[in-house]
Amino acid sequence: MRTAAVEGGDARAVSLRFAGIVRASQRATLTFQLSGTLTERKVELGQTVEVGDVLARIYSPALEPARDSASARLDELTTNYQQSQREWQRASSLRERGVVSEQALEQIAARRDGLRASVATARASLAEASKMLEENTLKAPFGGRVEALLVEQNEFVAAGQPVMRLSSPKGREVEVRVPVYMLNHVSLGAELPVWSVQDRSQAPVQGTVVEIAQAGAIRGELQPLLVNLPANTLNAGVPVEVGITPQTTAALTVPLLAVIRDVNATASPAFDPTSVLPAPVAGASLGTSVFLVRDGVARRTPVTVLRILGERVAIHAEILVAGDQVVYAGMTKLVDGDTVIEAAQAVRTQPVEG
Repeated sequence: MRTAAVEGGDARAVSLRFAGIVRASQRATLTFQLSGTLTERKVELGQTVEVGDVLARIYSPALEPARDSASARLDELTTNYQQSQREWQRASSLRERGVVSEQALEQIAARRDGLRASVATARASLAEASKMLEENTLKAPFGGRVEALLVEQNEFVAAGQPVMRLSSPKGREVEVRVPVYMLNHVSLGAELPVWSVQDRSQAPVQGTVVEIAQAGAIRGELQPLLVNLPANTLNAGVPVEVGITPQTTAALTVPLLAVIRDVNATASPAFDPTSVLPAPVAGASLGTSVFLVRDGVARRTPVTVLRILGERVAIHAEILVAGDQVVYAGMTKLVDGDTVIEAAQAVRTQPVEG
């Protein structure tokens, strides 16, 4: 047999890298709320703009007539309301002298009140038409740089169709998508290294976790993780890698060849490849074991496989301690309780003929 020592206190953690693209923290895809033809485009690709600057205009033939019609309707109703107000005042004077009946005065007052409500409705319609006419002009919601132009001049633009993208130079961030189990190894405010893919010799930038997604119900779906970058470090559009180091605890390790699977064991449940927990998963120790050698006797000892570390395996076992010897070669005919001699020692003790 050949044996190897059980090693303890292995808390090595492998840093995993996830790819992403640097982008502006403040960005927007601008659209018109109305349909029309793009008649003016006042900016070029890459141009810097300030908040409130006019970026583009569209022409819709129904906008100005709708505004003018609403304005004329308001003037008409205002005139009728003013006339009805004067009629009511005259009828009130005649009612005091008994010339006009109370019923006639009430009818005049009802007509006046109805016209007053109609004036308010017409005023609201005019405000809506004027606002819709203003929507034919696209203005910059914040200061930044024109990142993309998606529509050419004289093209028809549908309501809600993206026209251009605008990004602010203030703030950079990167979004990466990670497996669900990795969400347990990050927290809000934690710092993560960010490497530039274009220049791997450059020292990593320390980013800060600002958003962590909640695990969804779709199996295998990657979850977004948002990392904020320091100012004046990486430019937008630069491909990067974000490093996440899973948190691990100390565990015993044995050679991979030392772990054997029991013939009658049921399939072991899936385990987290980055988690090294001291408590075994229920039923997991029924499927794997090692031959522990103490006082020259091999004993089959159940173990729980927690993680593969190259040519070694992190395990959990109640009776194993660091320094114990486990068999990793010559186990073909080995059974529980056999007396074993290590191969190197057997060669030294073999008698020489002659």
